[in-house]
Amino acid sequence: MSTGVIFDIKEMTVHDGPGVRVTVFFQGCPLRCLWCHNPEGLSIAPPIWQITAKELAQLVKKNAEMLQHLKGGVTISGGEPLMQPQFLLDTLEELSPLHRVLQTSGYGDEETFRQALKQCELVLFDLKQMSAEIHRQFTGKGNELILRNLEHLKASGKEFVIRLPMIPGVNVDELHFAGVVEKLSAVKDWARIEILPYNPMAGAKYSKAGMVYPFVPEHLEGEESRYPVQIFEEAGLSYRVL
Repeated sequence: MSTGVIFDIKEMTVHDGPGVRVTVFFQGCPLRCLWCHNPEGLSIAPPIWQITAKELAQLVKKNAEMLQHLKGGVTISGGEPLMQPQFLLDTLEELSPLHRVLQTSGYGDEETFRQALKQCELVLFDLKQMSAEIHRQFTGKGNELILRNLEHLKASGKEFVIRLPMIPGVNVDELHFAGVVEKLSAVKDWARIEILPYNPMAGAKYSKAGMVYPFVPEHLEGEESRYPVQIFEEAGLSYRVL
């Protein structure tokens, strides 16, 4: 049984999938988003909490009866879970029969992602920026791999939600929204979109960790009124703002 590293477990979460859930945060992420909310989870070393997949599943399943009663389950988040491929796959397998959600940036090995799709009931898939050049500018990586994994997700028949974190000055514009429509138009009858407003407290953890928050957002006042959601409406795509 594989061993991995996590940096937090949060109980009673309500925004990481249906019902009331336990959210597990895997340590390590290949992206370096300037607005990252979890800087403590960026590097995979030193390990904050080392644990086997079986031990992790046992911790979560202590609350299995309550989670099932509240129509919830467990969500694997991060960091980026795909950075620990075998640990992710083993953990998902051990967590059955709980309702399992994978929350991912989509930046990870394609075969690992395809295997993970078989072991979860729902995928929360982030799309931060549809332009490869702008994506690289603000996250340190292009989005080509992410978009390939999005195609695997669309072809899998797995239930999924596209999550759009709104970052003022980065992706609150018609070009980004139009790019999302282009990728989802073929699955518009069952694709769901969740828009996540920018969290002005995103940088709060940095000072505690002895780090400097590297992102200065633009035009926060009245942010939500500037989302070009009419592009989704005209394309017949379902969305909601969280």
